[in-house]
Amino acid sequence: MAQARVRARSTRRESVFGERFAVFAECLLTGVWIAIACLGVVTCPAAFAAGARHLRRRTSHQEGGLRDFAADFLAAVRGGWIVGLAGWAAAAAVRVDVLASRAGLPGGPFVGAVGVFALIGLVVTLLRAAAVWTPGSRWRALLADAGRRTVRDPAGSFLIVCGLAVVALSAWFVPPLAVPVLGAAVAAAVAVEARYRHR
Repeated sequence: MAQARVRARSTRRESVFGERFAVFAECLLTGVWIAIACLGVVTCPAAFAAGARHLRRRTSHQEGGLRDFAADFLAAVRGGWIVGLAGWAAAAAVRVDVLASRAGLPGGPFVGAVGVFALIGLVVTLLRAAAVWTPGSRWRALLADAGRRTVRDPAGSFLIVCGLAVVALSAWFVPPLAVPVLGAAVAAAVAVEARYRHR
């Protein structure tokens, strides 16, 4: 009887470990899908949204694969390309701020720092919006709600920044590693949103 209990416990531990490893592997695979979908440049928000929805399906034990990811991506890109275009415009504006701060203009360093922090906030807001996207959602409403959550939940926003830092460091040290790690950053946003809902 005691041996049967020990076997049951070890089997349970192995299955939990196996399930968690499978989710981790799915995150890495999803990162590859997201990276490919981001090749359109303005399609980044749609790629993140499709990746987040795929990971939500996986963690809730629903069926889904590349075909479902592609369908979600096509649904998200309809309004998401405008968000992507605005995001790249914001990134270009921050780059101009940083270049101005390096040129020695009065107040340049302060303006550059504010621009960088604003850009980080916008990326966190975008990831939080993508983490809760569903087909039929309006990006404007998603981003407005995500902006409020970004401010009201600083701990969750900080966790997403940490996920982005992991992607950046991976790209810095081993550039190809940044591709699958994108999935981990999106998974962090999904986990933060789940945590926020259950507070």
